[in-house]
Amino acid sequence: MADVLSQLAVRLYAGDAKAVAQLTLAALDGGLAPSEVLDGGLVTGMDRIGVDFRNGVVFVPEVLVAARAMHAGLDILRPLLAQADVAPTGKVVLGTVVGDLHDIGKKLVGMMLEGAGFNVVDLGIDTPPERFVEAVKNENPDLVGMSALLTTTMPGMKRTIDALARAGVRGSVKIMVGGAPVTQGFAEKIGADGYAPDAAAAAELARSLVGKGGWR
Repeated sequence: MADVLSQLAVRLYAGDAKAVAQLTLAALDGGLAPSEVLDGGLVTGMDRIGVDFRNGVVFVPEVLVAARAMHAGLDILRPLLAQADVAPTGKVVLGTVVGDLHDIGKKLVGMMLEGAGFNVVDLGIDTPPERFVEAVKNENPDLVGMSALLTTTMPGMKRTIDALARAGVRGSVKIMVGGAPVTQGFAEKIGADGYAPDAAAAAELARSLVGKGGWR
């Protein structure tokens, strides 16, 4: 069955959603556990696309196609993983900060995080600090990810961190930030736990923050 998992990772990398679904079913029919199919096939394929994206071998369109293929397999595995009570890598609450309407980068980060085994709660765009606080209280995530694509909206990240602190939930989550104008220095200045320059790095950072390691 190792060949099936290898083929699954290859077809996911190629963005072949139909083949990913077929191979996922074949792996399950062959007796593999849902968790083995997830880790050995889907996560492995997304790991490869993440590494190549970070290294400039593939670009956003290829990652989006691969992510759609990944969802073809995840749609089959999710109910089985739930039945087997398989814990995800972690849970992440994502949002573009208040005043910012950019969405593509955040969605790409969400796809890469799902490919790394995380449950993702996407709060969307123009997300005020209060909405992040509410989500942390209701969803009990391991991580909060904030995106800003405009220098004028970057202060919303600090206001959100401050709001989480005032609500008494800052210590329960790790916070990572990113977006075109955001830097490592800015992340440190506002008290974030990590900064990622792109979606692949965000998935690697998220794994590190929850103690699950980086790319394999």
